[in-house]
Amino acid sequence: MRKFFKILCAASLFCLVANASELDKIGMTYVKSPLNVPSIVDKFKGFYAKSFGMPVEYSEITSGAKQTQALASNSLQFLNCVGGTSVILAAANKADIKIISAYSRAPEAFAIFAKDKGIKTAKDLKGKKIVGPKGTILNELLVRYLALGGLGINDVEFVSMGIPAAQAALENGSVDAALLAGPTAYNAKKSGLSVVTTGKGVITPVIVTATSGEFYKKHKDLVEKFKKAQDEILAFMKANEEEALKFTAEETGLSIEAVKSMYPQYDFSPKITAEDIKALEATQEFMLESKMIEQKVDIKSLLID
Repeated sequence: MRKFFKILCAASLFCLVANASELDKIGMTYVKSPLNVPSIVDKFKGFYAKSFGMPVEYSEITSGAKQTQALASNSLQFLNCVGGTSVILAAANKADIKIISAYSRAPEAFAIFAKDKGIKTAKDLKGKKIVGPKGTILNELLVRYLALGGLGINDVEFVSMGIPAAQAALENGSVDAALLAGPTAYNAKKSGLSVVTTGKGVITPVIVTATSGEFYKKHKDLVEKFKKAQDEILAFMKANEEEALKFTAEETGLSIEAVKSMYPQYDFSPKITAEDIKALEATQEFMLESKMIEQKVDIKSLLID
């Protein structure tokens, strides 16, 4: 009897372990800003859940560092919109992370604003107090733009600050320039603040989708289903643009006019191109120069097969 009980316990334990390894839901990030139309469309239409054949649990994590930490802890299976900077930083710190596809490219959505309309060039920024989020695409934009005028980050007074606070500081006149993006940049322009430059022609920020290498090895079928759903969402957006933009206005609280104005700035095509790889390598150089990382990673090795 005791022997039978031991066998029964062992069998039960085996079943529990086996069941634990089987997924009954998918954890994925949900990031709607600055204007992430594909994610918003999925929230309304449920493409990923249909493709996976199981529920999707969305986590509204906007911090790239927290996203990659959640992936490392297996709290999430997919990062559906994470900055190239965050992926490179995670990989440089030996995290197990793989890029599935591109999410978006929108250099015009990132900008440097000034209140003084006399600030028109990179050289005009010398000695000025500039605020914005450090270690981000906007920070990279500032560094690259200053370089066009023969300047470095030490030629300005740069203070790290979140986007809403940066906009407020510029509007109240306590700083000379601010790094703004997305809807905040749109509103800043509408309010009369001067655009010194956008990212167009200066940087090409690449936002990507990602998973862990371990998850990809175990669940290649689900990664393929993720890519399939991404393609289906983009096809829906193309065939039903008005509906997609209506969803976006409703979800973000922006006017439909604002959404229609910003939407053309975004390229959501998922294929990682040679230009994307060059852009990620340029971002890595910025991170090395800024001492965010100490050594390079092979960008191509981060791409899934």
